[in-house]
Parts: sequence; structure tokens; C-alpha cells
Amino acid sequence: MEIRRVGVVGLGTMGAGIAQVSVQAGFDTVGREVNDELGERGKATIDRYLTRGVEKRRLTQEEKDAAIGRLTLTTELADLANCDLVIEAVLEELPLKREVFAELDRVTRPDAILATNTSALSVAEIAEAADRPERVVGMHFFNPAPVLPLVEIVRAPQSSDDAVRAAYDWAQGAGKQPVNCNDTPGFIVNRILIPLLNDCVRVLDEAGVAPEDLDKAMTNGAGWPLGPCGLVDLVGIDVHIHASEALYEKLGEERMAPPERLLQLQKQGRLGRKTGHGFFDYE
Repeated sequence: MEIRRVGVVGLGTMGAGIAQVSVQAGFDTVGREVNDELGERGKATIDRYLTRGVEKRRLTQEEKDAAIGRLTLTTELADLANCDLVIEAVLEELPLKREVFAELDRVTRPDAILATNTSALSVAEIAEAADRPERVVGMHFFNPAPVLPLVEIVRAPQSSDDAVRAAYDWAQGAGKQPVNCNDTPGFIVNRILIPLLNDCVRVLDEAGVAPEDLDKAMTNGAGWPLGPCGLVDLVGIDVHIHASEALYEKLGEERMAPPERLLQLQKQGRLGRKTGHGFFDYE
């Protein structure tokens, strides 16, 4: 099917980024939040990043105005009824996502594709809430969504070939680099990256290494563009812990469990860049 109109449910960090990708790619996009204030906040985030793009000459003022003009806001899921693709980006809580998908399944057209941006939950378990689970797929964007090119297109057991293909083609048409994968814990990247980052964090205490030296070692010795401590700070320590716990619950591998150092930072409210403090301090 041809996707012309896109819905995004949730305009937090990830949802706003996904909506920005959509409007910049030329798609009329409906962003849904639970109240007007959160919707306007999400739109302001998109506007701010587009303005920065104009300042850095990555797009013109006319292109920026046209992109933001393609975004409409709503607080009603029913206003997504005419969308060809709806991407859910609400909190990583299975009951909440299932509630959203049950309602989306009811209000959208039968041929509309419903996608979840989950990074750690089972797409199949989310799809079970829909009467037509064959149209449900995963579309896992990476933060920041407008910058990082990868989108994991996740096939659940009941996902149809048409739904998977349409999601892949839309992501590719929006300028992303999609990859196909199956609905397994962590998909591709997190299955590899989360235990690796956990190993890096454990080295801090087990080998008595400073975060600055660990990051310097991995960027200069292993060619990482960003050190592991800086990367966890960017992702958000709470976000990493949540994904780590989900993987550990599914797979039972000790490397998947979040290290004590991360749990302590979370208790201290040091969640990374978004709080101004994590492994490092940000001003």
C-alpha cells in the first residue's frame, strides 16, 4: 500500500523525533498526546530542531516552515482514523501499549499498518491486543531519531508480508536505513549492545578505571565514535536499565542484568544528559 498520512502516538523524546522524520520526508503527520500541553511541547521540540537545521544550513527556512506545517496535533486517537501508518511511541509499559493498540485497531482502517517503537518489549505481546495482529509490526527507531539512520523493522509471528514490506519501504523512503529482524529479545542492536555496555560499566569497578579513561580507551583503541559511559549518558541511564532488565527477564543471562553502578546512579537521579548529570556532568 502507499503510505501518505502518518500518525504518531506520543510526542515525547522518541515520538517527537519520529514525527520530525515524517514531516521532513513530506508526509502529513498527526501527532497525538494525552493533553494539549504535551502536544505543544512536542511540537516545540520539533520546531527547535528544525530551526537549528536552518541555522546550520541543512535546510532552508521555506523547507522548515513546510515541514512544521505538515504536523497537526490531537488528543484523540480517533483522529488517526485516516492514517495509513500509525507509529506508537508511548512509555515502555506493556499494559499501556496494549491499551493503545486495542484502541488503534478499533478506530483505524483495516488496511492501516500499526507499528510500535518498543526497544525492549515483545511485539507479539503488543499485537495480541489487536483483532488484526497481522497488520502490527515493530519499527524501532534510535535516539535521536532524526539523526541516527537505523530503523529495525520487526516481524512478529503474525505480521503479514505486506505490513513488513510497507513499513520497510516507508522507512527507506523517509531517508532511513531499515533492517529486517524477527521478534526476539533485544532485536539486533540491543541484544548485542546492552550486555556489551554492561560489561564496560562493570570494568569501572572491577578494574578500578575512571569513566574518562574507559571512554578514551574505547574511542581510541576500539574505534568507537562515542565512549560507553558517554553513550549510556546519551541514551539515559534509566532507559538503559529498563531495557537491560527486560532482556535479563527474557534471557536470564547475567550479562544482561544492569550493573550496580548504574542502579546507584539512577537512585541519585543522575540519569545522564537529560538531567545534566550521569557518569559525566553536562552544562
